Amino acid sequence: MKKIILSLLLVLGCSIFAQTNRFFYDYKFIPDSTNKEDVKTEMMLLDIDKSGSKYYSRETFVADSTMKADIEKQLKGSPGNISINRKNNQGLVSEKVTKQYPDFKTYLFVRVSTDSYKVEEDQKPIWKILPDKQKIGEYNVQKATTKFGGREWTAWFSTDIPFQDGPYKFYGLPGLIVKIEDKTGSHSMTLIGNKTIQVNADQEMNLPTGMQIMGMGGKDIEASKSQFKKVWKAYINDPTKNMREMMMKNSETNKIVFKSKTSDGREISDPNQVFREIEKRTKENLKKNNNPIELDLYK
Repeated sequence: MKKIILSLLLVLGCSIFAQTNRFFYDYKFIPDSTNKEDVKTEMMLLDIDKSGSKYYSRETFVADSTMKADIEKQLKGSPGNISINRKNNQGLVSEKVTKQYPDFKTYLFVRVSTDSYKVEEDQKPIWKILPDKQKIGEYNVQKATTKFGGREWTAWFSTDIPFQDGPYKFYGLPGLIVKIEDKTGSHSMTLIGNKTIQVNADQEMNLPTGMQIMGMGGKDIEASKSQFKKVWKAYINDPTKNMREMMMKNSETNKIVFKSKTSDGREISDPNQVFREIEKRTKENLKKNNNPIELDLYK
């Protein structure tokens, strides 16, 4: 009987935890093409296991996990009144990319207002491998180039690391991509470390039926790239439309309180004021963030 129980625990353990190769990338990018002196930095993670890979921001992951725990705590105490108060240090990169092995089916997960979209990639990087070689950190690397997402890219890959993968949507070289940078120097990702870890399986937040909070608690909306482009254009024209619709939808069963802060630091909770402040801030941010990693996707 003890052997049966032990075997069951081992099976359950394998289903909850998976051995993952985690690679740390230093991502440097210029959000505003008119201000090339303003270079941002974000720590990105590339988690690779036998089923595929996931590329995402460490800072955003921590912030989302904290907010998720706070909302779940509120649901247990008072499920009819949820207060959403986004904290500082949210992370600069909210998008994540997954690839499914062995065919490398690639998806971009991106939030637009209160919705989260799963956008399928319909192109793969076509590489030109060059004879140039050098050493980056502890890795012996070789040069390759490609055109992708409206940009020209130069990559350095290492056959010492047996994964034909890389940061963001890049893959398909005979080794892991150690560094990749676009021709304008606007986006650069460099491998700075790695380790093997045990990762707990993702668990969805259990929200009341019909409730969705900032892309949480609901299914990702699957979209093609052309469909996503239409969604993005609609969002630019009316940044708070989804938030207003969500508040009206949940007004009878759950009271959702949106909070925000004005430019002078005052906290506001009146819905109309919050929406005006969010719309103003969103349009200002869009003007400053005009240099995305995929130019073609946000045309």
